[in-house]
Amino acid sequence: MQAIHLIIQGKVQGVGYRRWFEQQAIQLGLKGFVRNLETGEVEAIIVEKEAIVRKMIQLSRTGPQRAKVTAIHQQSLNLQDADFQDFKVLTED
Repeated sequence: MQAIHLIIQGKVQGVGYRRWFEQQAIQLGLKGFVRNLETGEVEAIIVEKEAIVRKMIQLSRTGPQRAKVTAIHQQSLNLQDADFQDFKVLTED
């Protein structure tokens, strides 16, 4: 199992990116979350087998039709810090 923290940059808010990300994550069986940041970026934590995590990162580079991803920053996390039961969209605080 692998846990990855993602910051997705570009035109990723107001284009359905979070819902699209959630649909892809659920189809792949990922656990974690996705949410908008005040900076205009999207943040996600995804947890699953390494090959599935890599596939989600690759899909994330394209996103939904109206999105334009310019960069994805990745950071590995300790699995104990990423104890999720399912995948969900979090609302902004």
